[in-house]
Amino acid sequence: MRIGDAAALVGVTPRALRYYEQRGLLRVRRNAVGHRDYDEAELRRLRLVRGLLEAGLTVEDAHEILARLRTGPAAAPGAAAPGEDTDPCPARRVVHRRLAALDEDIALLRRRRDRLAAQAEDRFAAVLGPAPPFLNAGPSPGAGGGPRRVQPRRMGGVPWGGGSLRRNAARSA
Repeated sequence: MRIGDAAALVGVTPRALRYYEQRGLLRVRRNAVGHRDYDEAELRRLRLVRGLLEAGLTVEDAHEILARLRTGPAAAPGAAAPGEDTDPCPARRVVHRRLAALDEDIALLRRRRDRLAAQAEDRFAAVLGPAPPFLNAGPSPGAGGGPRRVQPRRMGGVPWGGGSLRRNAARSA
């Protein structure tokens, strides 16, 4: 199967297939003319790659999982060298590592959000006026714990007053 047909079948672009091949996720045979020729095994592998990426893993994570699938786990629990991974599930360690990284990212983003909200309340109040309620809103009841989406008050067409310089100059004159 040619690259365009394979891409359409799996729901990606031909460029994505070339990228996956370049990154070592796919090993596609070439026909006599040099065109990529996708067989059923490569389509299965491609579907697996797409599933891993759509689940939130990176290309590097997917590459590591595919490499573990090729080599397989150690033959028996004691047969592995010290420090070698003997987990029968090739994705488990990679997924747990990605989850830990995402938890760190979430914690960092929460700290940044809290810092920005505090700065908006403390430092910017003199310039911008009182902070709009969405900056200090806690989780809204029944909305999954995320911040409530409240529209900022608008004066002069932009949040927290302002408006165009020409209109502000006309008002002060």
